[in-house]
Amino acid sequence: MNFIARLILLLAWFSGVCLAQSHAPNLIIITTDDQGYCDVGFNGCKDIPTPNLDSIASNGVRFTSGYVSSTISSPSRAGLLTGRYQEFFGYESDDHFQPKNPRAGLPLGETTLADALHQVGYHSALIGKWHLGTHPKFHPLKRGFDEYFGFIGFASAYFPQELTNTSFNSIRYDYESYNLQIFRNNEMIAVTNYLTDEFSDEAVRVIERNKERPFFLLLNYNAPHPPLEAPAQYLARFPNMDGQGRKTYAAMMSAVDDGVGRILKKLRAENLETNTLVVFLSCNGGPLNQNYSDNFPLRGYKFSSWEGGWRVPFALQWRGHLPAGKVYDRPVLSLDIFATMAALASVPISSNKPLDGVNLIPYLTGENTGSPHETIFLRLPDIGAYAVRSGDYKLLFPGTNQLPEQQRLRLYNLNQDISESRNLADTETNIVAQLQNKLTEWNRQISAATASPGAKAKE
Repeated sequence: MNFIARLILLLAWFSGVCLAQSHAPNLIIITTDDQGYCDVGFNGCKDIPTPNLDSIASNGVRFTSGYVSSTISSPSRAGLLTGRYQEFFGYESDDHFQPKNPRAGLPLGETTLADALHQVGYHSALIGKWHLGTHPKFHPLKRGFDEYFGFIGFASAYFPQELTNTSFNSIRYDYESYNLQIFRNNEMIAVTNYLTDEFSDEAVRVIERNKERPFFLLLNYNAPHPPLEAPAQYLARFPNMDGQGRKTYAAMMSAVDDGVGRILKKLRAENLETNTLVVFLSCNGGPLNQNYSDNFPLRGYKFSSWEGGWRVPFALQWRGHLPAGKVYDRPVLSLDIFATMAALASVPISSNKPLDGVNLIPYLTGENTGSPHETIFLRLPDIGAYAVRSGDYKLLFPGTNQLPEQQRLRLYNLNQDISESRNLADTETNIVAQLQNKLTEWNRQISAATASPGAKAKE
């Protein structure tokens, strides 16, 4: 190819990127950690006001059957960030703080949403929790993000006076990492404010810095994950709440809601609201007694294959493009966020690693009247639990960690029995067999994918 031909191709590519950028929406994902299904107003919470989170649902879409791909943190985040069931790249257990282990993290062969958006000119920022590998090779700045402000491990203390440890490589156990200082890009720094507020303020600054170009912001709050810590200004909002645990939890969620309010206000002030897709969800269900969360009316909790483990608060807004106040009850997955954002940004997807999520926009506008997913799956190998949802029916096995008399198959019609109280497995044997066959085929596909060359779990 001669020089003139190359130049024409380069100019065409550059013009295409500029055109895409001029129309591409900004993309924001906001996650909480260990939030209960009922701990937000749009899902019926009565004792914790969440007006700003509720506004995402009232200005957009509330997903009543919104699921994540795992009931534990790190695999759930891996699915969200890759748009693929994490089982297909062998990432099914929680990641631990192992800064000297180059195999403990999100496999480098997987494309993150930040990687994908970088191809079409997006600036990507991550704020808050990472939890996808603590070895330097897994650092967010090496996984497609242009800037990072947060902590690398699975949890952190919230008060700045506790965040004093600068000895990253001295950590021997997960819980010792609670007191590490916060990273700004590659450097550890001292913060001066309550950590949730620090993350919210940084998110506003990211919008300010990047308002003239397409940006992707992933804001991973660690609230309301333990340790339960909240300053007096937020605790004072709940003077009549019984029980210090629930009161502190409520204060932590109130801080999150305030922060989301500041972010939404900034988008309005910069005239970015109609050109910004905002998604909110929890990374898994509430662990109940561990942080005083509430999953009503769902059964179960984080770590389990019951609905309370993986059906989460989930809402999305794109003002001017999607109907306001829409309630969508068909099952959607956190994996769909990648597919939706990639479609809006015109990101090419590799045929070698197809997405398991789907673009939700046609379903939300009514262009597509079918269901985004015929079947969704959950697998928890550490306890031998699994779940399959297809239409209104859900088949589950609660795990080998249950009492012997509890270790049996369960089938529920979630449309009629959202609390999973009436086991239909003995009477609806044909449906049990159908869902078992779907699970067998899904497991076969996973086995084939992970057995292929170069598909080692933690590369």
